[in-house]
Amino acid sequence: MKNLPVILFLFLAGSAFAQGPTASFVDFQRSLPRPSDAIRSKEDTLKKQFAAKGLPWPAKYLYIRSFKYDGQLEIWVKNERKEPFKLFKTYKVCAMAGTLGPKRMAGDYQVPEGFYYINEFNPNSNYHLSLGLNYPNQSDKILSDSVRPGGDIYIHGSCVTVGCIPLTDQFIDEVYILAAYAKNAGEDYIPVHIYPVRYNVKKSMDYLIYLSRTDAQLKRFAQNLQAVYDHFELTRQLPIIMTDARGNYVFDGLAKKVAVVVEEKPKKVKVPVQHRTRNITEVADVVTQWPEFPGGGLSFLKYLDKMGKALGSSLPVGVKKVNVVVEFIIDVDGVPTNFKVLQGVNEDFNDELIAVLEQMPTWQPAILNEKPVPKKMKQSFAIDATADLANSK
Repeated sequence: MKNLPVILFLFLAGSAFAQGPTASFVDFQRSLPRPSDAIRSKEDTLKKQFAAKGLPWPAKYLYIRSFKYDGQLEIWVKNERKEPFKLFKTYKVCAMAGTLGPKRMAGDYQVPEGFYYINEFNPNSNYHLSLGLNYPNQSDKILSDSVRPGGDIYIHGSCVTVGCIPLTDQFIDEVYILAAYAKNAGEDYIPVHIYPVRYNVKKSMDYLIYLSRTDAQLKRFAQNLQAVYDHFELTRQLPIIMTDARGNYVFDGLAKKVAVVVEEKPKKVKVPVQHRTRNITEVADVVTQWPEFPGGGLSFLKYLDKMGKALGSSLPVGVKKVNVVVEFIIDVDGVPTNFKVLQGVNEDFNDELIAVLEQMPTWQPAILNEKPVPKKMKQSFAIDATADLANSK
């Protein structure tokens, strides 16, 4: 749902504009009319509710789960990365647009299903306050309409929707404050998981089974999401969630009791993954300007460091850390392609490594004679199973 005006500078430099370079994100929110009113009217109540449940205030980590058919949104909290999440509160979702199943195009009135994170705080929303989600995510970009996948998906107030997650103004005040404190504590990617149903509620599951009885694709998608739901129910922790080349969610670190049921078919011989390749006959040897990763070289190193830690749990048993070397080409449009693993681990791991690398964002291409040219790159980095992902953000 469109939220205008969208104040995009909140993530970029809002606190510097409003309060000076040392102000916190929460301090900046206090300088804005609606968030300030919300904090003034709700913060003491939230503190008391936290105290009543034995939870330290404020929460440093937030996890949001929403269930479309059941019309509920949960807030889970914790203060240390390795401790389990605890349920703080369940809110009623005011309305639901569309039906069960993922969002696949603009104008379908569908609430997305899948794994997202908050990428925007809008204190001046047309719907009181709103928290933007990163729809379309990488999976949606592959599986949804390539021209019109849709967008502008929010958790917001005003209790109306054509594809968002609406709450009452009183409820969004609380959720907005909790998210602001988590961001203030350093949680830049607050996870928001949207499920079709509560998988442990018979009525909800019966409806999902009925709806998907003639739709194998919907059934497989819902089962894929259920793997993360079941894992969280067992562990109160979140697995690492990635997307493969076909747009399917894949997971690292699932609890051993969780089985991902994707297809009810006999096991087939593994078919090699088809990776992104282009027919590039010539690459420039010498250029006047090298390709540049978004944000520059330091951002590229941070990207590789984060990815190396995320892939650590995929290393074979007994392997804790390896250095890999990859080669790829930045094409004239900046798309990284033709990945090769020059030094890796094994065939399965190397395939997964390339699939993850292919999600790399578009670069600025190399320049020669004032024109973009293909340029081959070679990069080494560490895959570390012992690293703490908390340091990768």
